[in-house]
Amino acid sequence: MKNILKFGLLLFLSVGILSCKKEIKKEVDENINTYSLDTNSALIGWTAYKTTAKKPVKGVFKKVTVSTKPAKSEIDAINGSEFSIPVSSIFSNNKKRDSKLQKFFFDVMDNTSLLTGKIAIKDKSTGNLTILMNGVSKNLPFTFTLSEGLFTLTGTMNLDQWNGQSAIISLNKACLELHAGADGISKTWNDVQIDASISIVKN
Repeated sequence: MKNILKFGLLLFLSVGILSCKKEIKKEVDENINTYSLDTNSALIGWTAYKTTAKKPVKGVFKKVTVSTKPAKSEIDAINGSEFSIPVSSIFSNNKKRDSKLQKFFFDVMDNTSLLTGKIAIKDKSTGNLTILMNGVSKNLPFTFTLSEGLFTLTGTMNLDQWNGQSAIISLNKACLELHAGADGISKTWNDVQIDASISIVKN
């Protein structure tokens, strides 16, 4: 009888200990921090160039949609995120210029009402943006920093990779005088610098 009671007590204690461990593990799992993107904080800036002296022209896209998902780290929250940018949201603080960029550059391209793509992180400071533009999907290499929850990247697009030659010629014709420098030569460059940032929040 005593042996039966002892066995019952040991069984009861074992079940209690296992149950306690499960509860502790559950609490630990629930307290693990996750991270996601603050999609409202996304900023997309661009710098194009004109004249043979390569004078910069800066602007932004005022609208951008970025996907987000809970992740175990800040980098994981960025990696694999997809984005969509309506080209109609281009803004250079000059309405006439913005209208020309829309009509004589983007509208010359195939199916380019939106710029879409995906972010891929390679290592601690580099990655690729896969960008679909003009019916062409290509990688744009970038460097990035991640500090205090702010992810910032910079990269340079070679528009030739997206078959952008016709759009560049079209824009240069529309801006022939405006893109002429002191030497009288009108030029629109095929490289565009992209600068973007987004905040990462702890959930």
